[in-house]
This record gives sequence, C-alpha cells and structure tokens, in this order.
Amino acid sequence: MTVGNATYAGLDDLPQVVPLFVLPGAILLPRSHMPLNVFEPRYTSMIDSALRTDRMIGVIQPQFETSDEELAGRPKLCTVGCMGRITGFQESGDGRYLITLSGVSRFVFRGELEERAPFRRGHVDATRFAGDLTTGIGEDDVDRDLLLSTLKEYLSVNDLEADWDSVNSASTEVLVNALCMMSPYGPKEKQALLETENLKVRADTLIALAEVELARGNGGTGSTLQ
Repeated sequence: MTVGNATYAGLDDLPQVVPLFVLPGAILLPRSHMPLNVFEPRYTSMIDSALRTDRMIGVIQPQFETSDEELAGRPKLCTVGCMGRITGFQESGDGRYLITLSGVSRFVFRGELEERAPFRRGHVDATRFAGDLTTGIGEDDVDRDLLLSTLKEYLSVNDLEADWDSVNSASTEVLVNALCMMSPYGPKEKQALLETENLKVRADTLIALAEVELARGNGGTGSTLQ
C-alpha cells in the first residue's frame, strides 16, 4: 500500500518502535485520515521528531476509566493501536501544528521504552494485522446494503445529514473505517471496533452498535456524523 510518498509492501517496511500519541475516545484505522490540532509541548516535540525520521506515529487509547489527572501524566495504555503517517502538515503561527495522520496498520503494543524524551515511545508489532497492508481486503464479505440502510435510519432518528454522493462513491473499506472513526460511541466501543479481526466483523459490529442505540429509542448520544 502507498500512503503519502511512502510505500509499505510488507511488515519489514513498518517500524518496530513508534512515538505514541495517547488519545482517549479516538481511533485510527488503515487508509483513513485523522486531522489533529497539536498544541501540547510534548506532542509538538513528537511531531518535530517524526518529521525528521519516518513520519510515523502510533495512535493509542489509554486504558478505560483513566482519570484526567492520570491522562496528564503517563497512563496505562490499551494493547492495540494504529500507526499512521503524517501526510499533511501546517504551522499555525501560534505554536500549534495542524496535521493529518493517514492510517497504515494496526499494531499490538509490546511495551514502552524507558527514556527521558518529552513524549512516549513504544515497541509495536504489526504481525497480527498484516492484512491491513492490503487495500480492500474483505470488502466483498461486507453487507454494504445493510450498512447503508442502518446508517440512513440512524441519521434520520438523530435528524442528521450525510453527503450521500461521497458515501456512495467511497469504497466499502473506506466507508466502514470512516464510520467507525467518527461514530459517537465511547472508548470501549471504539476499541472493540479497532480490534476486530477483519472488515466484515468491523462492519457487523458497527451495525450492531447502531441497532442497539436505535432500539433504545434515542438513536445515540447526539453527536454529529460529518
């Protein structure tokens, strides 16, 4: 697969150590894009370092029930994250970086480097998710019609709109992963979507979560799908 100006043909092309961007309630998935407004000094230092090297960053959630105080320090981390390449970069002029991370491959977090850098770095292993490097794998197994009908019902119940031209033209993989990333569910549900075995299971899990919310009669948490 090609992401930005880099090609990742196999596991040997992926780093085994990546800086870790700890984001509660957010996930990155392969071939999806995550815009980030980076302002904390530890993370601006991380961006500087990544731009000098392979431009790769690992997005990972803290373990659930992490307090705000713990989050400001070095919280324990989930066991699975996703590495992404910086494919968009802009300086704001006031110390912030506006970047776009493009998902490359999920990984298993194997442990943290003990060092005094301002940001965290971890040993990662993408072997379990080698299929992430193949574009479109598993698309034919996804019930796209059911996914779209569930999405339409969810949007209708919540009085939300979607750009249906973009939805209909998107590949099934891009559509499923984008919906997972922007879904209004909590950290545990987001992590479950991240860790699914394949695209079909991910789509089925997303549909099941939406159906549960619809059955409750409130359709979700009031978040907007864009």
